[in-house]
Amino acid sequence: MSAKPSFGTRLGWRIEALLWDVVMGIFALLPIEKASALGGWALRTLGPYLPAHRTAMINAKLVFPDLDDAGARRLAMAAWGNLGRLGGEFPHMDKMRPYEADGRVEIRGLAHLQIIKKSGKPAVIITGHFANWEVMAAAICQSGIEARVSYRHANNPHIDARISAIRHGYGVPHLSAKGEGGAREMLLALQDGQSVTFMNDQKFNRGIDAPFFGHALKTAPGPARLARRFDVPLLPISITRLPKARFIVTFHPPIMPDQNPDKTVAIANTVARINSFLEDQIRAHPEDWFWVHRRWPKHVYRKDETSRDSAASGLT
Repeated sequence: MSAKPSFGTRLGWRIEALLWDVVMGIFALLPIEKASALGGWALRTLGPYLPAHRTAMINAKLVFPDLDDAGARRLAMAAWGNLGRLGGEFPHMDKMRPYEADGRVEIRGLAHLQIIKKSGKPAVIITGHFANWEVMAAAICQSGIEARVSYRHANNPHIDARISAIRHGYGVPHLSAKGEGGAREMLLALQDGQSVTFMNDQKFNRGIDAPFFGHALKTAPGPARLARRFDVPLLPISITRLPKARFIVTFHPPIMPDQNPDKTVAIANTVARINSFLEDQIRAHPEDWFWVHRRWPKHVYRKDETSRDSAASGLT
C-alpha cells in the first residue's frame, strides 16, 4: 500500500491544478487557431531557458550527426513551438473531427484501417509523439473500431483527471495508464477483440536493446509481444502538422509480427521494424517530434553536462 502523500505534496497538486485551469481556460476562450499560435509562442519563448532545451539539441545531433549547433537549436525551437501549439489546441479537441468535411483533419491510408475492420480481428496500433498526437487518438477512436489507448498518467492526479476528461470528451472511451495494471488491461482488451494503441518512441528502462538511428536503445517490447501472442497485425499511424491547427493523419501498411520459432529473435525483429517506422517519420518531419525526451542512455547527457562544466571552468 503506497504512503499517503504529504500535505505539502497535496497542496502543490492543488496549486498546479489551479494554474492548469487558468492556462487551459485562456486557451479555451480563444479561437483554436489563436490558441494554437499563443501556445506555440509561449513555449518558444520559455523553452530555451529549460534544461530540456539542451536535451533536445543533443538528441537532434544524435539523429542528424551533420547538424551544427545552429541547426540543432532551430530544431529544438521547432519542437517547443509544436508542444506549445499542442497545449493551446488541447481544450479545443472537440473540434477535431477527422471524418467530417471540415473537421480540421485529412485522413490518408484509410484502406489499411478498413482492412483491419473487415477482418473482424483487432490490431496493435503503434505510433510516436508526433505533432498533436491527441488527434491520432481521435482518428482511431472516431473511426468505428473499438480501441483502448495506453498513456502515461500525470504525476498530479487532479491534472490527470482533467486530461482524461478531455480525452473521453473527444471520443476515447478506454484509457489504460502505463504500468502493470495497464498492461493487463491491454492484454484483456485484445482477448475481448478490442484494438490497443501504444506510443512506442520513448525510453523503456526494462525494455530490450533495439536499433534506433544507429544506436542500440532500450525499447518497450510490449506491442510486439502482444501482436505475436494474439497473431494480429501492428498498424502504424502517423500525423503531420499543417498551418492553422490542421493535420494529416496517415494509416500505414500493417506490419505482421515476426514468426521466427525463437521467440526472443522474433520479438527483437518486430521491435526493430517498429523503430524503423518511427525513424522514417522523424526523418520526414523532424519538427513534429518530441525531441525533449531523454531517449538515449543517461551517460550521453551526463557527458554533455561534464563538457560544459569543464568549458565554463576553463579546463578545455
